[in-house]
Amino acid sequence: MLKPFSLLSVVALFAVAPFVLVSPAAQEPKATAKASSQLQEKAKTLYKMDCALCHNANGDGKTDIAKDMSLNLDDWSDPKTLASKSDEALFDIIRHGKGKMPAEDAGRAKDDEVKALIQYIRSLAGAAPAAAPVAPAGASATPGSGR
Repeated sequence: MLKPFSLLSVVALFAVAPFVLVSPAAQEPKATAKASSQLQEKAKTLYKMDCALCHNANGDGKTDIAKDMSLNLDDWSDPKTLASKSDEALFDIIRHGKGKMPAEDAGRAKDDEVKALIQYIRSLAGAAPAAAPVAPAGASATPGSGR
């Protein structure tokens, strides 16, 4: 009598184990990858809507609007251009604006979306590496030219 009960318990355990053993942590990479992909798509859309008008779809900064406004924009399609700019510096320029460039309001783009936008901009130059972080607050720094 005990043997059939043991056999039934083992079969039930193997039938239920795959569902029980999949923890939320094991499912997390799929959710994270999906969120990351959505964030990258949002950044691309944000660039097309808010940046490409002046900076061009390819990031070279050569647009009629830039020319008409007498703007000399950096060529983001050139890896050398972004190599000296840290992500923090780019974030600050995007969030607060610079010169004639308007700020990207926090209500329009969340911080993680701006960070994804920076990665998208870097991808225009073939994934140029970020520069070292900027000096701590209070240290004097000379702002770079262009955007």
